[in-house]
Amino acid sequence: MGNSERIKKIFCFIMLAAVSMIWMFPVLWAVLTSFKSEYEIQGSGFHLIPKEWTLENYLKLIVDNDSTPVFKWFLNSLIIAVGHMLLVLVIVSLAAYGFTRLQFRFRNQLFAVLLSTMMLPSVINLIPNFKIVDSLGWTNTFLAVIVPGAASVYNLFLVKQFMDGIPKELDESALVDGANRFQIFWHIILPLSRPVLTVVALFSFTGSWNDFLWPSIVMTDIDRLPITPGLQLLQGQYMTYPGIGTAGAILALLPTFLLYLVAQKNFMQSMSLNSGIK
Repeated sequence: MGNSERIKKIFCFIMLAAVSMIWMFPVLWAVLTSFKSEYEIQGSGFHLIPKEWTLENYLKLIVDNDSTPVFKWFLNSLIIAVGHMLLVLVIVSLAAYGFTRLQFRFRNQLFAVLLSTMMLPSVINLIPNFKIVDSLGWTNTFLAVIVPGAASVYNLFLVKQFMDGIPKELDESALVDGANRFQIFWHIILPLSRPVLTVVALFSFTGSWNDFLWPSIVMTDIDRLPITPGLQLLQGQYMTYPGIGTAGAILALLPTFLLYLVAQKNFMQSMSLNSGIK
Protein backbone atom coordinates (compact mmCIF):
# COMPACT_ATOMS: atom_id res chain seq x y z
CA MET A 1 0.00 0.00 0.00
CA GLY A 2 1.44 3.35 -1.07
CA ASN A 3 1.72 6.42 1.11
CA SER A 4 -1.00 8.22 -0.85
CA GLU A 5 -3.47 5.36 -0.29
CA ARG A 6 -2.60 5.25 3.42
CA ILE A 7 -3.13 9.01 3.71
CA LYS A 8 -6.53 8.73 1.96
CA LYS A 9 -7.66 6.01 4.35
CA ILE A 10 -6.53 7.97 7.40
CA PHE A 11 -8.30 11.07 6.12
CA CYS A 12 -11.52 9.11 5.46
CA PHE A 13 -11.34 7.56 8.93
CA ILE A 14 -10.91 10.98 10.56
CA MET A 15 -13.83 12.42 8.58
CA LEU A 16 -16.11 9.49 9.40
CA ALA A 17 -15.13 9.64 13.08
CA ALA A 18 -15.87 13.37 13.16
CA VAL A 19 -19.28 12.94 11.51
CA SER A 20 -20.10 10.05 13.87
CA MET A 21 -19.24 12.19 16.88
CA ILE A 22 -21.47 15.01 15.60
CA TRP A 23 -24.36 12.57 15.26
CA MET A 24 -23.77 10.68 18.49
CA PHE A 25 -22.93 13.54 20.86
CA PRO A 26 -26.57 14.73 21.36
CA VAL A 27 -27.67 11.16 22.09
CA LEU A 28 -24.77 10.62 24.48
CA TRP A 29 -25.52 13.92 26.20
CA ALA A 30 -29.21 12.97 26.59
CA VAL A 31 -28.36 9.54 28.05
CA LEU A 32 -25.94 10.97 30.59
CA THR A 33 -28.28 13.86 31.45
CA SER A 34 -31.08 11.44 32.27
CA PHE A 35 -28.92 10.10 35.11
CA LYS A 36 -28.31 13.53 36.63
CA SER A 37 -30.35 15.11 39.42
CA GLU A 38 -32.45 18.17 38.60
CA TYR A 39 -30.24 20.26 40.86
CA GLU A 40 -27.16 19.23 38.91
CA ILE A 41 -28.82 19.79 35.51
CA GLN A 42 -30.01 23.28 36.34
CA GLY A 43 -26.85 24.25 38.17
CA SER A 44 -24.27 26.54 36.66
CA GLY A 45 -21.62 25.24 34.31
CA PHE A 46 -21.54 22.44 31.76
CA HIS A 47 -20.19 18.97 32.38
CA LEU A 48 -20.96 15.83 30.41
CA ILE A 49 -20.44 13.11 33.02
CA PRO A 50 -22.82 13.19 36.02
CA LYS A 51 -21.14 14.08 39.28
CA GLU A 52 -23.59 11.82 41.10
CA TRP A 53 -25.44 9.10 39.21
CA THR A 54 -29.12 8.73 40.07
CA LEU A 55 -32.22 6.89 38.82
CA GLU A 56 -34.53 9.55 40.20
CA ASN A 57 -35.80 10.68 36.80
CA TYR A 58 -36.67 7.15 35.67
CA LEU A 59 -38.34 6.32 38.97
CA LYS A 60 -40.57 9.38 38.71
CA LEU A 61 -41.61 8.31 35.21
CA ILE A 62 -42.41 4.71 36.13
CA VAL A 63 -43.74 5.05 39.69
CA ASP A 64 -45.27 8.53 40.00
CA ASN A 65 -47.04 8.68 36.66
CA ASP A 66 -50.80 9.02 37.17
CA SER A 67 -51.06 11.95 34.73
CA THR A 68 -48.38 10.63 32.36
CA PRO A 69 -48.59 6.80 32.21
CA VAL A 70 -45.29 6.30 30.37
CA PHE A 71 -45.19 2.53 30.91
CA LYS A 72 -48.68 2.16 29.40
CA TRP A 73 -47.67 4.37 26.47
CA PHE A 74 -44.65 2.14 25.98
CA LEU A 75 -46.82 -1.00 25.82
CA ASN A 76 -49.27 0.74 23.48
CA SER A 77 -46.44 1.65 21.10
CA LEU A 78 -45.13 -1.90 21.20
CA ILE A 79 -48.53 -3.37 20.30
CA ILE A 80 -49.10 -0.81 17.56
CA ALA A 81 -45.63 -1.09 16.02
CA VAL A 82 -45.60 -4.91 15.99
CA GLY A 83 -49.17 -5.10 14.64
CA HIS A 84 -48.40 -2.54 11.93
CA MET A 85 -45.19 -4.34 10.97
CA LEU A 86 -46.93 -7.72 10.60
CA LEU A 87 -49.78 -6.22 8.58
CA VAL A 88 -47.31 -4.47 6.27
CA LEU A 89 -45.43 -7.72 5.66
CA VAL A 90 -48.62 -9.59 4.78
CA ILE A 91 -50.06 -6.95 2.45
CA VAL A 92 -46.84 -5.94 0.73
CA SER A 93 -45.57 -9.48 0.14
CA LEU A 94 -48.89 -10.64 -1.34
CA ALA A 95 -49.29 -7.51 -3.49
CA ALA A 96 -45.70 -7.72 -4.76
CA TYR A 97 -46.19 -11.40 -5.60
CA GLY A 98 -49.31 -10.54 -7.58
CA PHE A 99 -47.56 -7.80 -9.55
CA THR A 100 -44.54 -9.98 -10.35
CA ARG A 101 -46.06 -13.40 -10.95
CA LEU A 102 -49.73 -13.02 -11.92
CA GLN A 103 -50.82 -11.92 -15.37
CA PHE A 104 -53.86 -9.63 -15.58
CA ARG A 105 -55.00 -6.71 -17.69
CA PHE A 106 -53.54 -3.27 -17.01
CA ARG A 107 -51.07 -4.70 -14.51
CA ASN A 108 -48.23 -2.36 -15.47
CA GLN A 109 -50.56 0.63 -15.76
CA LEU A 110 -51.99 -0.01 -12.30
CA PHE A 111 -48.51 -0.27 -10.82
CA ALA A 112 -47.52 2.98 -12.53
CA VAL A 113 -50.55 4.71 -11.01
CA LEU A 114 -49.56 3.43 -7.57
CA LEU A 115 -46.02 4.71 -8.04
CA SER A 116 -47.34 8.12 -9.05
CA THR A 117 -48.99 8.50 -5.64
CA MET A 118 -45.51 8.63 -4.09
CA MET A 119 -45.14 12.12 -5.55
CA LEU A 120 -48.04 13.39 -3.42
CA PRO A 121 -47.23 14.69 0.09
CA SER A 122 -48.65 12.41 2.77
CA VAL A 123 -50.20 15.36 4.63
CA ILE A 124 -52.99 15.66 2.03
CA ASN A 125 -54.29 12.25 3.15
CA LEU A 126 -54.84 13.30 6.76
CA ILE A 127 -58.42 14.52 6.38
CA PRO A 128 -59.63 11.65 4.10
CA ASN A 129 -57.97 9.08 6.34
CA PHE A 130 -59.50 10.61 9.45
CA LYS A 131 -62.98 10.61 7.82
CA ILE A 132 -62.60 6.94 6.93
CA VAL A 133 -61.31 5.97 10.38
CA ASP A 134 -64.05 7.97 12.09
CA SER A 135 -66.79 6.43 9.92
CA LEU A 136 -65.53 2.95 10.84
CA GLY A 137 -65.61 3.82 14.54
CA TRP A 138 -61.89 3.27 14.94
CA THR A 139 -60.99 6.54 16.67
CA ASN A 140 -59.23 5.95 19.99
CA THR A 141 -58.51 2.35 19.01
CA PHE A 142 -55.30 0.67 17.96
CA LEU A 143 -56.78 -0.12 14.55
CA ALA A 144 -56.72 3.59 13.75
CA VAL A 145 -52.91 3.63 13.86
CA ILE A 146 -52.18 0.06 12.73
CA VAL A 147 -54.19 -0.19 9.51
CA PRO A 148 -53.59 3.19 7.75
CA GLY A 149 -50.28 3.17 5.93
CA ALA A 150 -49.99 -0.62 5.89
CA ALA A 151 -50.17 -0.70 2.07
CA SER A 152 -47.06 1.46 1.62
CA VAL A 153 -46.27 2.01 -2.05
CA TYR A 154 -42.58 2.45 -1.28
CA ASN A 155 -42.40 -0.94 0.46
CA LEU A 156 -44.40 -2.49 -2.37
CA PHE A 157 -41.95 -1.10 -4.91
CA LEU A 158 -38.98 -2.37 -2.89
CA VAL A 159 -40.34 -5.91 -2.53
CA LYS A 160 -41.57 -6.07 -6.14
CA GLN A 161 -38.17 -5.08 -7.49
CA PHE A 162 -36.60 -7.84 -5.41
CA MET A 163 -39.12 -10.48 -6.49
CA ASP A 164 -38.56 -9.53 -10.13
CA GLY A 165 -35.02 -10.83 -9.69
CA ILE A 166 -36.16 -14.28 -8.55
CA PRO A 167 -36.01 -16.64 -11.57
CA LYS A 168 -39.43 -17.58 -12.86
CA GLU A 169 -38.07 -21.02 -13.73
CA LEU A 170 -38.49 -21.88 -10.05
CA ASP A 171 -42.24 -21.25 -10.36
CA GLU A 172 -42.47 -23.34 -13.50
CA SER A 173 -40.64 -26.25 -11.89
CA ALA A 174 -42.94 -26.10 -8.88
CA LEU A 175 -46.03 -26.01 -11.12
CA VAL A 176 -44.80 -29.08 -12.93
CA ASP A 177 -44.40 -30.84 -9.57
CA GLY A 178 -48.03 -30.07 -8.75
CA ALA A 179 -47.69 -27.02 -6.49
CA ASN A 180 -50.35 -24.31 -6.60
CA ARG A 181 -49.77 -20.55 -6.58
CA PHE A 182 -50.04 -20.19 -2.82
CA GLN A 183 -47.59 -23.03 -2.21
CA ILE A 184 -45.14 -21.40 -4.60
CA PHE A 185 -45.52 -18.11 -2.74
CA TRP A 186 -45.16 -19.68 0.71
CA HIS A 187 -42.40 -22.20 0.10
CA ILE A 188 -40.31 -20.52 -2.63
CA ILE A 189 -40.90 -16.77 -2.97
CA LEU A 190 -41.15 -15.88 0.73
CA PRO A 191 -37.96 -17.70 1.84
CA LEU A 192 -35.99 -16.12 -1.01
CA SER A 193 -37.47 -12.68 -0.21
CA ARG A 194 -36.38 -12.79 3.44
CA PRO A 195 -33.61 -10.16 2.99
CA VAL A 196 -35.89 -7.46 1.59
CA LEU A 197 -38.70 -8.35 3.98
CA THR A 198 -36.28 -7.86 6.86
CA VAL A 199 -35.60 -4.33 5.63
CA VAL A 200 -39.33 -3.65 5.27
CA ALA A 201 -40.02 -5.03 8.76
CA LEU A 202 -37.39 -2.83 10.38
CA PHE A 203 -38.50 0.29 8.54
CA SER A 204 -42.18 -0.39 9.28
CA PHE A 205 -41.55 -0.95 12.98
CA THR A 206 -39.43 2.17 13.43
CA GLY A 207 -41.76 4.28 11.29
CA SER A 208 -44.78 3.25 13.35
CA TRP A 209 -42.93 3.63 16.65
CA ASN A 210 -41.69 7.14 15.81
CA ASP A 211 -44.93 8.39 14.24
CA PHE A 212 -46.19 11.51 15.98
CA LEU A 213 -48.69 13.39 13.83
CA TRP A 214 -51.25 10.69 12.96
CA PRO A 215 -51.60 9.18 16.49
CA SER A 216 -51.98 12.71 17.87
CA ILE A 217 -54.99 13.18 15.58
CA VAL A 218 -56.87 9.90 16.04
CA MET A 219 -55.98 9.13 19.69
CA THR A 220 -57.40 11.49 22.30
CA ASP A 221 -57.58 9.08 25.24
CA ILE A 222 -54.42 9.52 27.32
CA ASP A 223 -54.31 5.85 28.31
CA ARG A 224 -54.28 4.77 24.65
CA LEU A 225 -51.59 7.14 23.40
CA PRO A 226 -48.34 5.74 21.95
CA ILE A 227 -45.19 6.95 23.61
CA THR A 228 -44.09 9.39 20.88
CA PRO A 229 -47.11 11.75 21.12
CA GLY A 230 -47.17 11.02 24.85
CA LEU A 231 -43.78 12.69 25.13
CA GLN A 232 -45.45 15.97 24.23
CA LEU A 233 -47.70 15.69 27.27
CA LEU A 234 -44.70 14.66 29.32
CA GLN A 235 -42.82 17.75 28.20
CA GLY A 236 -45.72 19.99 29.19
CA GLN A 237 -46.17 18.26 32.53
CA TYR A 238 -42.49 18.45 33.47
CA MET A 239 -41.46 21.58 31.59
CA THR A 240 -39.34 22.77 34.49
CA TYR A 241 -37.80 19.31 34.99
CA PRO A 242 -35.61 18.63 31.93
CA GLY A 243 -34.14 15.49 33.47
CA ILE A 244 -37.52 13.73 33.49
CA GLY A 245 -38.25 14.79 29.90
CA THR A 246 -34.83 13.52 28.81
CA ALA A 247 -35.41 10.20 30.57
CA GLY A 248 -38.73 9.82 28.73
CA ALA A 249 -37.02 10.47 25.40
CA ILE A 250 -34.39 7.81 26.17
CA LEU A 251 -37.11 5.28 27.01
CA ALA A 252 -38.78 6.04 23.69
CA LEU A 253 -35.48 5.59 21.86
CA LEU A 254 -34.50 2.34 23.57
CA PRO A 255 -36.62 -0.23 21.60
CA THR A 256 -35.53 0.94 18.14
CA PHE A 257 -31.91 1.14 19.27
CA LEU A 258 -32.01 -2.41 20.65
CA LEU A 259 -33.78 -3.65 17.52
CA TYR A 260 -31.07 -2.36 15.22
CA LEU A 261 -28.37 -3.52 17.61
CA VAL A 262 -29.70 -7.10 17.64
CA ALA A 263 -30.55 -7.19 13.92
CA GLN A 264 -27.50 -5.24 12.72
CA LYS A 265 -25.86 -8.19 10.98
CA ASN A 266 -29.06 -9.30 9.28
CA PHE A 267 -29.91 -5.71 8.37
CA MET A 268 -26.56 -5.08 6.67
CA GLN A 269 -26.90 -8.34 4.75
CA SER A 270 -30.46 -7.41 3.79
CA MET A 271 -29.35 -4.13 2.25
CA SER A 272 -27.79 -6.21 -0.53
CA LEU A 273 -31.06 -7.00 -2.26
CA ASN A 274 -29.61 -9.95 -4.18
CA SER A 275 -28.13 -11.68 -1.12
CA GLY A 276 -31.03 -14.13 -0.83
CA ILE A 277 -30.89 -15.43 -4.40
CA LYS A 278 -28.49 -18.22 -5.21
